[in-house]
Amino acid sequence: MNWLKKYWKWIALALVLIALSTATAFLPVKDWVKAFSDWVQKMGALGVVVFIAVYAIATVCFLPGWIFTVAAGLVYGIAGGTAVALSGAIIGCSLAFLCGRYLVRQRIESATKGNKKFKAIDEAIGKQGWKIVGLLRLSPLIPFNLSNYFYGVTAVKFWPYFLASAVGMLPGTLLYAYLGAAGKAGLGGDHQQSPLKYVLLGVGLLATIAVTIYVSHLAKKALGKSKVKTK
Repeated sequence: MNWLKKYWKWIALALVLIALSTATAFLPVKDWVKAFSDWVQKMGALGVVVFIAVYAIATVCFLPGWIFTVAAGLVYGIAGGTAVALSGAIIGCSLAFLCGRYLVRQRIESATKGNKKFKAIDEAIGKQGWKIVGLLRLSPLIPFNLSNYFYGVTAVKFWPYFLASAVGMLPGTLLYAYLGAAGKAGLGGDHQQSPLKYVLLGVGLLATIAVTIYVSHLAKKALGKSKVKTK
């Protein structure tokens, strides 16, 4: 049980994150978002600022972002909803990234200080990380809120992460804002499926496969360099 004493903090953190993600499935989030949307709609220009701020906080707190994006499309239309939702999502994912970077990253660096193979792979991903982030943002299979913290743990630099996230999230944000504006995705219950959702899902699957192959290539290349240096 020595491993439990050594890693209990990491296990506890993982359980907390899982609990937060699971809890959202049992909370009346759709009802909250609908009431919130009705409220900000009456606030005019100030409502835009409030909406972006709440979206950002919701992202950090593991609340499902697509519901807010649909609400943004419903309240502000396709173009305005996309801009508002994307702004909130970018701010939120940046805050989560910084939490992962400064609360967890340094501990991992200390724990793996003598591991040359890990360092080589970490550096390789850090240099090419924006490609990985950009591709994975296209995939609906990757948990958005949890991945924001994970990217902060990797060696990916902040600004490449920020820009790649903004570009990668744009298609999905535009889709859900459109569904909200067109009334094809309700906040109160079941919603009509759009062919665009299946297109986005297909693109996401291809992006996930591409990232898997690319990361494997980076890891093998980094391990090869690590072996050369240690000889």
